Amino acid sequence: MELILVGIISGIITGLGMGGGSILILILVTFMSVSQHVAQATNLIFFIPTAIIAIIVHVKNQNIDKKVGRKLLFTTIIGSAVGAYLTSKIEAENLKRYFGFFLLAVGIYEIITTIKEHIKEKKEEKEK
Repeated sequence: MELILVGIISGIITGLGMGGGSILILILVTFMSVSQHVAQATNLIFFIPTAIIAIIVHVKNQNIDKKVGRKLLFTTIIGSAVGAYLTSKIEAENLKRYFGFFLLAVGIYEIITTIKEHIKEKKEEKEK
């Protein structure tokens, strides 16, 4: 039952485009005692069908810039291959640490961006 709940939550977050895979990895490692390598590989398998469904919906709603997507496709494939190779060479504890730093950096970035947007909105309100 726990895995079904984790899958549903991760799927919803993925569909929203907010990094459901990061949540999936975090839950698998932290709460379900899955090794970091297995959690990340599981995320990749999980990502394929959820990404396909999300892409179909976003294309239907015309939310995808196809020109940008085509430009990113080739370099993203190369980056994924390099990342998968590097992951296989990193010890699980270090990989877990790097993943934690990544999540922390993303969180800090999101907080700073939100604060900047809030300040900008307040400034625009005062100018009116």
